[in-house]
Amino acid sequence: MVRKRINEPCCVPADKRMSCCKVESLVSIDERGQMILPKEVRDKAGIHAGDKLAVVSWEKDGEMCCISLVKSESITEMVKNMLGPMMKDMLRD
Repeated sequence: MVRKRINEPCCVPADKRMSCCKVESLVSIDERGQMILPKEVRDKAGIHAGDKLAVVSWEKDGEMCCISLVKSESITEMVKNMLGPMMKDMLRD
């Protein structure tokens, strides 16, 4: 198994205007596997009670190295933006 170097980032943003891997806070996982997102993070991200978040992971060299939380409506919009043009082309053929 190949190990990543300590200072080597596992995620590289596709868009140079976006930043990657910024530490906002540290959270702990309790015995039931739950964690609490700090209020400052929830406020900054506009996350409210009842919101759905997608857990997105990246693997490098066979190991999960990054985990992100993405608002479900953002995922829906991303999929529409990526697949919409392809679907239009397929329907035209």
